[in-house]
Amino acid sequence: MGKVAVITGGSSGIGQQAARMFAKKGFSVFDLSRGGKGEEGVAHIPCDVSDKTSVKAAIEAVHTAAGRIDVLVLNAGMGISGPVELTEEAAARKIFDVNFFGTLFCVQAALPYLRESRGTVVCVSSVAAPMAIPFQAFYSCTKAAVNDLVLALRIELRPFGVKACAVMPGDARTGFTAAREKAADPQNLYAGRDTRAVAVMEHDEEHGMTAEAVARYILRAAEAKRPRPFYVTGAQYRVLVFAARLLPASLVNFVIGKMYS
Repeated sequence: MGKVAVITGGSSGIGQQAARMFAKKGFSVFDLSRGGKGEEGVAHIPCDVSDKTSVKAAIEAVHTAAGRIDVLVLNAGMGISGPVELTEEAAARKIFDVNFFGTLFCVQAALPYLRESRGTVVCVSSVAAPMAIPFQAFYSCTKAAVNDLVLALRIELRPFGVKACAVMPGDARTGFTAAREKAADPQNLYAGRDTRAVAVMEHDEEHGMTAEAVARYILRAAEAKRPRPFYVTGAQYRVLVFAARLLPASLVNFVIGKMYS
């Protein structure tokens, strides 16, 4: 058997397109997701990434079937929106369980096999990590945590030849938009600012880059001999992220506020 790629959330959107691209490149591909069915070239293994036991069982099933793991793409994720003040603790914990701890559990379970293959970890992060988005604070926080995890992994795993990187998409046209969970503001404390910000966000997503375009970055990162820490998808987003690194935080924060007002 040739190289093996494991993709979480590979049954729809960006993950599905990435799974198809890896399969076309000759990888044996395994989709780890809750609701997938598999397709030609992609085997589905049921997995809830927020459940450590489920993750361990799924990774073991891949290794039993394929004998190796060369690439781990951590794409499974969810979004919530609304004012920080009005977001329930359960919702905040849920998004961290999926976006951050789901990533962590998969890395921990797969690393013994990635050391054997001197493989690559590719995390799907977001440009919302370096630029916190109003009324989507918890999503930004989870992706910032993923970025920091990647940076630490790059140092820790270097002696083993295991590589780690993150792909940071900007707005993309996927089912993620419709699936976003929203906190309500029944007393209108924020005078509709939250709904306007989310409307801007969703408009940008609906007119954003395709899932296929993002998937190409994932494949590129996975096949790189020396992957960069971060790959930002789309020229305009690369400019924004670069500017955010150079400009004062107060100015960046002000501009983002205007973008979503």
